[in-house]
This record gives sequence, structure tokens and C-alpha cells, in this order.
Amino acid sequence: SPAGSWRIDHVLTGAPPEAWERISCGDGAKGPRVYDWAAAKLPTIEGSDPARYRWVLARRSLARPEEVAYYLAFAPAEANVSELVRVAGSRWAIEECFQAAKNECGLDQYEVRRYVDWYRHITLAMLAHAFLAAMTAHALERGAEEAVQAASFPSPWQKSGDSWTLPVPPRPGITHPRTGSTGPAGADATRPSPATATTSAARTPIG
Repeated sequence: SPAGSWRIDHVLTGAPPEAWERISCGDGAKGPRVYDWAAAKLPTIEGSDPARYRWVLARRSLARPEEVAYYLAFAPAEANVSELVRVAGSRWAIEECFQAAKNECGLDQYEVRRYVDWYRHITLAMLAHAFLAAMTAHALERGAEEAVQAASFPSPWQKSGDSWTLPVPPRPGITHPRTGSTGPAGADATRPSPATATTSAARTPIG
């Protein structure tokens, strides 16, 4: 600032207790991520954009108050603390995006020495990651629609004793066997008796 330079932690040490606000910076894996936040505008610099202000922002852990993270922001003049906190909380989503791109698309697996080559690799990897994310979202939406449609039909599964049965609808022109039959239609009427089968086998020449 025109008055000199300060360490950001020294500046925040003098913040009054009422300057800290308990705000959620977004939902995480375990629910809302709630911290104590303090924000203040920094002095303007001659020649800077009058429509924007510089901010200093601090995030303090609820469980471990000694853990404080600091941010510098350059935001529109009408911005408020809640908006600054929301933008600061979006860092987790960006980090998750980069980590997924590294795991799935080889974002960090480049062997180049020039900026142009690196830029092409990064652009292609992020484009592939965006395509996969869009395809995944589309598949999830389609799966949800199919699940809703399937739920509107009764299940064909039937329980008989300790086992499940899946009835097969009859096809035209085919007669299903009677209950207890294990063969095709008419097998009970044409299957020879054990005595007849034995006599027929005895009469069959060998060799």
C-alpha cells in the first residue's frame, strides 16, 4: 500500500472479534464446510481500477483456531464477504477437477520442453476430461429416467418356497408342459416305460 508493506498474519491479528463471521464456503464430502471468515478492503493504489477493490481474506478453522489460511482478492466494488467466501471455496472443486484429469486423462504425464507443446497437451487432456464428464452426466440422467420407468412395471419375479422363479411368457403356437414335467410338450405321453426301454436296448445289436 502507499503506507508501506505488512505481513498478512500481522494485519489479521488486530482484527476485532466481531470482524469474524461464520460462513459456509460450500458443501463438501461431509456436508457444509463452515469456517470463521474475516475480510477487509485494502487501501487503493494510485492508478488502480476504481471499479474494483483489493481485499484481504482470512479463513479460520473451528476445531483448530490456530490454523488460519489467507487470501488476496481483487473484486468488483459491489462484492461482499459472502461472495468472496463462495469464490474461495470453489478451490476444492477445481483441485478435484485437476486430480481427476491427472488420473483419467494423463494431465501431468507430459514430456515436453517447450511452452507450446505443454499448452497443447494440457488443452487436449482437459478437453478429454470435459468430454468424459459430460458423458458421465448424460449417462446418470438416462439411468435415472430408466429407473423411474422400470419402477412403474410390476416385477415378473415370483417366490415359490425358498427359490425365485422368473416366468417366461408363452409364445404363440407352443404349448408349455404340464406342471412337474421336465421335457418338451408331449414328452410324458411319448416317453417309453423303463421296461420297454430295457427290452429295446437288449434287442439292439452291438457292433
